[in-house]
Amino acid sequence: MNPAIQMEPNMSDPSSAPSGRTRMLSIRNLSKTFKLHMLGGVELPAVSGVSFDVLQGEFVGLAGPSGAGKSTVLKCIHRTYLASSGEILYASSRQGKLDLARLPEPDVLELRRTEIGFVSQFLRVIPRVGAQDLVAEPIRIRLGLDAPAAAARAAELLDRLRIPRRLFFAYPATFSGGEQQRVNIARAVAWEPRLLLLDEPTASLDAASVETVVELFAELRRGGATLVGIFHDPELLERIADRTVRIGDPG
Repeated sequence: MNPAIQMEPNMSDPSSAPSGRTRMLSIRNLSKTFKLHMLGGVELPAVSGVSFDVLQGEFVGLAGPSGAGKSTVLKCIHRTYLASSGEILYASSRQGKLDLARLPEPDVLELRRTEIGFVSQFLRVIPRVGAQDLVAEPIRIRLGLDAPAAAARAAELLDRLRIPRRLFFAYPATFSGGEQQRVNIARAVAWEPRLLLLDEPTASLDAASVETVVELFAELRRGGATLVGIFHDPELLERIADRTVRIGDPG
């Protein structure tokens, strides 16, 4: 496996980095504890003291044993979870340095709309919206393309991901798990987010679809995107990631 990134001193400013590259993320002593109210307020630590950096344009993988908190780290960056302590410094293209651990919710939502994407293992289906329209929506809204151009771009992505044309106008809720995930990935990459977070995006895909997804991620990177991801296949992670950060290892 790739070696874990090593901490360097005085790296709290994400605006500058070695080799003149922008430090997109600078995570410092990130911890997350869940309080289980159903069990009388018992606190369950998920991750503790996580620190690493991600440079602009890198593909950094998160690795570690099951239950180590890899998904929790990703969700804290995305702000699906609110970190209990620590810093998540993000170099926004529009707003400069931001601490995602403390950013007000409206600002978080704006970043998700304009800069930060997320792919989980599950598609959040919008009722009564067909697959092509589901993928075209972020293209139209975030890239400013008109409806025909957005629909054409969505069709191109769905074709590449081998979604049958007869399903373009069907509701993804009726699709198989693999088909839903391919639509999910198409929607996530369609608007070319600046930072894309990946939580086991290929777990339900066949080998051919995995290779197509890898190509799409490579195209995003050539456009300047930064990726941080978890993959169920360690060999795939080693092949596509620049570096691997291990979560949950002792010491």
